[in-house]
Amino acid sequence: LPPGSCRAFWGWLNAVFNKVDHERIQAVGPDRAASEWLLRCGALVRYQGSPRWQQDYNGLPTGPLGRYRIEAIDATDSCIMYRGFDYLDGLEHVRDIKLEKCMYIQDECLQRLSETSNLQKSLQQLKIISCGNVTDRGILALHRLTNLEYLYLSDLPGIREKETTFRVLQQALPKLQLELDLE
Repeated sequence: LPPGSCRAFWGWLNAVFNKVDHERIQAVGPDRAASEWLLRCGALVRYQGSPRWQQDYNGLPTGPLGRYRIEAIDATDSCIMYRGFDYLDGLEHVRDIKLEKCMYIQDECLQRLSETSNLQKSLQQLKIISCGNVTDRGILALHRLTNLEYLYLSDLPGIREKETTFRVLQQALPKLQLELDLE
């Protein structure tokens, strides 16, 4: 194999995993469709009323539409990318998202996250850790998440204007508890 072709293949495969199937969302409901997307990409989900993280795609619970509502997403080491973010639109109960070591997460993703009206209402905690493509622009975009109570940022080399960025964010979201572990 020529150098780089393996990476190109995985990039292509990950793009396939992130392709949004709108008919599927209609058929099984937003939470089930989003669960399938997230687990396909290597993320975990936790449902309302359950202490357990769901990680096995084949073990996804079945039941009446809308019975299992995603409350938390842990996307550590997952391949979620911008093109899959349409799956988040229908989720109404997500309170907690963790993006750690997500190589495809960049500013546009955070912007898309903060423009998602359901997440503006429900999201309370967000952790962004070791996502090398995130810059100040992405962090500033989070100002639309008006119910965000806690934001943890760690190991984000793309953030250059720390003081300014965090001051602006803190002014936009006065209730926000900001925890930083940045160089």
